[in-house]
Amino acid sequence: MFNRESRYRDARPFTPARPGATPFGGVRPRAVRYAAGVIEHQVRAGDRLDLLARHYYNNDRLWWLIVDANPEFLYGGDVVLDDMLGRTILIPRIAG
Repeated sequence: MFNRESRYRDARPFTPARPGATPFGGVRPRAVRYAAGVIEHQVRAGDRLDLLARHYYNNDRLWWLIVDANPEFLYGGDVVLDDMLGRTILIPRIAG
């Protein structure tokens, strides 16, 4: 279902909780590990997750690492909201 390098490769498909229920066409959420070693970043106007990932990781596709380290994000786009300005978010180091 997912390629072997996907962070969702071990995710299990949803199955109905009761017989006859309509199943959700996605996968269960993957386990999020503890983010060891972090940098604190104060959100400024114009910050976006992809731009932060490019700045800190030199790879804009790693924005999801920042979301994983900040469980208060319900949606990745939350970082651009005006009420996020001035708040501190965590930027985890890449394990490796």
